[in-house]
Amino acid sequence: MVATPPQQIDTHAWKAQFRHLWQTAVEKYRAGQRGASTFFNAGESGFLASIGCTGQELYDFAEDMANYGEPTLETAMAIANVRREYFQIVEGGRATAKPPIAMSELPPKSDAVDGIEWLPRLIPKARAKLEGRLPSELMYGCGGDRGFFAKHGLDPAEFLQQVWKAQGNDRAVVDWVKKNRK
Repeated sequence: MVATPPQQIDTHAWKAQFRHLWQTAVEKYRAGQRGASTFFNAGESGFLASIGCTGQELYDFAEDMANYGEPTLETAMAIANVRREYFQIVEGGRATAKPPIAMSELPPKSDAVDGIEWLPRLIPKARAKLEGRLPSELMYGCGGDRGFFAKHGLDPAEFLQQVWKAQGNDRAVVDWVKKNRK
Protein backbone atom coordinates (compact mmCIF):
# COMPACT_ATOMS: atom_id res chain seq x y z
CA MET A 1 0.00 0.00 0.00
CA VAL A 2 1.46 3.34 -1.01
CA ALA A 3 1.81 5.67 1.97
CA THR A 4 1.46 8.89 0.00
CA PRO A 5 -2.04 10.32 0.46
CA PRO A 6 -3.98 11.43 -2.60
CA GLN A 7 -4.18 15.11 -3.39
CA GLN A 8 -6.66 16.78 -1.12
CA ILE A 9 -10.13 16.71 -2.58
CA ASP A 10 -13.33 17.75 -0.94
CA THR A 11 -14.36 14.51 0.76
CA HIS A 12 -17.75 15.92 1.70
CA ALA A 13 -18.48 16.94 -1.90
CA TRP A 14 -17.88 13.49 -3.42
CA LYS A 15 -19.82 11.83 -0.61
CA ALA A 16 -22.75 14.21 -1.04
CA GLN A 17 -22.83 13.60 -4.79
CA PHE A 18 -22.52 9.82 -4.32
CA ARG A 19 -25.30 9.86 -1.71
CA HIS A 20 -27.57 11.81 -4.05
CA LEU A 21 -26.92 9.46 -6.98
CA TRP A 22 -27.41 6.36 -4.81
CA GLN A 23 -30.69 7.64 -3.38
CA THR A 24 -31.95 8.67 -6.81
CA ALA A 25 -30.96 5.30 -8.28
CA VAL A 26 -32.81 3.41 -5.54
CA GLU A 27 -35.90 5.56 -6.17
CA LYS A 28 -35.70 5.01 -9.94
CA TYR A 29 -35.33 1.26 -9.48
CA ARG A 30 -38.27 1.10 -7.08
CA ALA A 31 -40.32 3.09 -9.61
CA GLY A 32 -39.67 0.42 -12.25
CA GLN A 33 -36.82 1.95 -14.24
CA ARG A 34 -34.25 -0.63 -15.35
CA GLY A 35 -30.79 -0.64 -16.91
CA ALA A 36 -27.70 1.17 -15.69
CA SER A 37 -27.45 3.07 -18.97
CA THR A 38 -30.77 4.79 -18.22
CA PHE A 39 -29.90 5.96 -14.71
CA PHE A 40 -27.12 8.50 -15.08
CA ASN A 41 -26.60 11.45 -17.41
CA ALA A 42 -23.20 12.38 -18.85
CA GLY A 43 -22.29 14.65 -15.93
CA GLU A 44 -23.24 12.03 -13.37
CA SER A 45 -21.34 9.35 -15.27
CA GLY A 46 -18.36 11.71 -15.40
CA PHE A 47 -18.51 12.19 -11.65
CA LEU A 48 -18.63 8.43 -11.10
CA ALA A 49 -15.66 7.95 -13.43
CA SER A 50 -13.74 10.62 -11.47
CA ILE A 51 -13.95 8.45 -8.34
CA GLY A 52 -13.25 5.18 -10.16
CA CYS A 53 -16.85 4.00 -10.13
CA THR A 54 -19.14 2.99 -12.97
CA GLY A 55 -22.84 3.50 -13.46
CA GLN A 56 -23.23 -0.28 -13.49
CA GLU A 57 -21.64 -0.58 -10.04
CA LEU A 58 -23.90 2.05 -8.53
CA TYR A 59 -26.90 0.56 -10.32
CA ASP A 60 -26.08 -2.86 -8.84
CA PHE A 61 -25.93 -1.39 -5.34
CA ALA A 62 -29.27 0.38 -5.85
CA GLU A 63 -30.91 -2.71 -7.37
CA ASP A 64 -29.87 -4.92 -4.46
CA MET A 65 -30.91 -2.28 -1.92
CA ALA A 66 -34.34 -2.06 -3.53
CA ASN A 67 -34.73 -5.83 -3.77
CA TYR A 68 -32.98 -7.09 -0.62
CA GLY A 69 -32.54 -4.11 1.69
CA GLU A 70 -28.77 -4.16 1.33
CA PRO A 71 -26.14 -2.97 0.83
CA THR A 72 -26.93 0.19 2.73
CA LEU A 73 -25.78 3.58 1.54
CA GLU A 74 -23.05 3.51 4.18
CA THR A 75 -21.72 0.16 2.97
CA ALA A 76 -21.87 1.17 -0.70
CA MET A 77 -20.10 4.44 0.11
CA ALA A 78 -17.40 2.70 2.16
CA ILE A 79 -16.69 0.29 -0.72
CA ALA A 80 -16.68 3.17 -3.21
CA ASN A 81 -14.29 5.09 -0.97
CA VAL A 82 -11.72 2.26 -0.92
CA ARG A 83 -11.92 2.05 -4.71
CA ARG A 84 -11.70 5.86 -4.97
CA GLU A 85 -8.54 5.93 -2.85
CA TYR A 86 -6.97 3.09 -4.84
CA PHE A 87 -7.95 4.87 -8.06
CA GLN A 88 -6.28 8.08 -6.91
CA ILE A 89 -3.22 6.68 -5.15
CA VAL A 90 -2.28 3.66 -7.24
CA GLU A 91 -3.79 4.51 -10.61
CA GLY A 92 -3.18 8.25 -10.47
CA GLY A 93 -6.83 8.99 -11.22
CA ARG A 94 -6.65 7.24 -14.60
CA ALA A 95 -8.78 4.25 -15.56
CA THR A 96 -6.86 1.07 -16.20
CA ALA A 97 -6.17 0.02 -19.76
CA LYS A 98 -6.43 -3.64 -18.72
CA PRO A 99 -9.61 -5.41 -19.80
CA PRO A 100 -12.20 -6.60 -17.28
CA ILE A 101 -11.50 -10.00 -15.80
CA ALA A 102 -13.27 -12.86 -17.48
CA MET A 103 -15.89 -14.69 -15.47
CA SER A 104 -14.03 -17.89 -16.34
CA GLU A 105 -11.01 -16.59 -14.39
CA LEU A 106 -12.92 -16.80 -11.12
CA PRO A 107 -12.85 -20.00 -9.08
CA PRO A 108 -16.21 -21.75 -8.62
CA LYS A 109 -18.42 -20.47 -5.83
CA SER A 110 -18.03 -23.78 -3.99
CA ASP A 111 -14.21 -23.67 -3.86
CA ALA A 112 -12.68 -23.35 -0.41
CA VAL A 113 -9.31 -22.48 1.07
CA ASP A 114 -8.48 -23.67 4.57
CA GLY A 115 -12.11 -24.82 4.79
CA ILE A 116 -13.49 -21.35 3.98
CA GLU A 117 -15.89 -21.52 1.05
CA TRP A 118 -16.30 -18.57 -1.35
CA LEU A 119 -12.98 -17.01 -0.30
CA PRO A 120 -11.00 -18.26 -3.34
CA ARG A 121 -13.59 -16.53 -5.55
CA LEU A 122 -13.87 -13.39 -3.45
CA ILE A 123 -10.18 -12.50 -3.41
CA PRO A 124 -9.75 -12.08 -7.20
CA LYS A 125 -13.16 -10.43 -7.36
CA ALA A 126 -12.05 -7.86 -4.76
CA ARG A 127 -8.79 -7.33 -6.63
CA ALA A 128 -10.76 -6.70 -9.83
CA LYS A 129 -12.96 -4.22 -7.95
CA LEU A 130 -9.89 -2.34 -6.71
CA GLU A 131 -8.42 -2.23 -10.22
CA GLY A 132 -11.65 -1.16 -11.90
CA ARG A 133 -11.72 -4.44 -13.84
CA LEU A 134 -15.11 -5.91 -12.90
CA PRO A 135 -17.16 -6.99 -15.90
CA SER A 136 -20.68 -5.55 -15.98
CA GLU A 137 -22.19 -8.91 -15.00
CA LEU A 138 -20.15 -9.15 -11.78
CA MET A 139 -20.76 -7.21 -8.59
CA TYR A 140 -18.46 -6.85 -5.60
CA GLY A 141 -20.85 -7.00 -2.67
CA CYS A 142 -23.43 -9.26 -4.36
CA GLY A 143 -25.71 -11.51 -2.34
CA GLY A 144 -23.11 -14.28 -2.21
CA ASP A 145 -20.43 -11.86 -1.04
CA ARG A 146 -22.79 -10.39 1.57
CA GLY A 147 -23.55 -13.91 2.81
CA PHE A 148 -19.83 -14.58 3.18
CA PHE A 149 -19.23 -11.32 5.05
CA ALA A 150 -22.23 -11.89 7.34
CA LYS A 151 -21.25 -15.50 8.08
CA HIS A 152 -17.72 -14.48 9.03
CA GLY A 153 -18.51 -11.13 10.67
CA LEU A 154 -16.37 -9.18 8.22
CA ASP A 155 -16.87 -5.78 6.64
CA PRO A 156 -16.73 -5.68 2.80
CA ALA A 157 -14.85 -2.36 2.67
CA GLU A 158 -12.31 -3.55 5.25
CA PHE A 159 -11.86 -6.78 3.27
CA LEU A 160 -11.22 -4.70 0.14
CA GLN A 161 -8.59 -2.70 2.04
CA GLN A 162 -6.91 -5.94 3.13
CA VAL A 163 -6.76 -7.20 -0.45
CA TRP A 164 -5.11 -3.90 -1.39
CA LYS A 165 -2.68 -4.12 1.53
CA ALA A 166 -1.75 -7.72 0.62
CA GLN A 167 -0.59 -6.60 -2.85
CA GLY A 168 -1.34 -9.91 -4.54
CA ASN A 169 -0.47 -12.15 -1.58
CA ASP A 170 -3.61 -14.25 -1.33
CA ARG A 171 -2.22 -16.17 1.67
CA ALA A 172 -2.03 -12.91 3.63
CA VAL A 173 -5.72 -12.28 2.88
CA VAL A 174 -6.68 -15.82 3.93
CA ASP A 175 -4.72 -15.44 7.16
CA TRP A 176 -6.37 -12.07 7.83
CA VAL A 177 -9.82 -13.61 7.34
CA LYS A 178 -8.99 -16.49 9.69
CA LYS A 179 -7.68 -14.08 12.33
CA ASN A 180 -10.53 -11.56 12.10
CA ARG A 181 -13.65 -13.62 11.44
CA LYS A 182 -16.15 -13.87 14.23
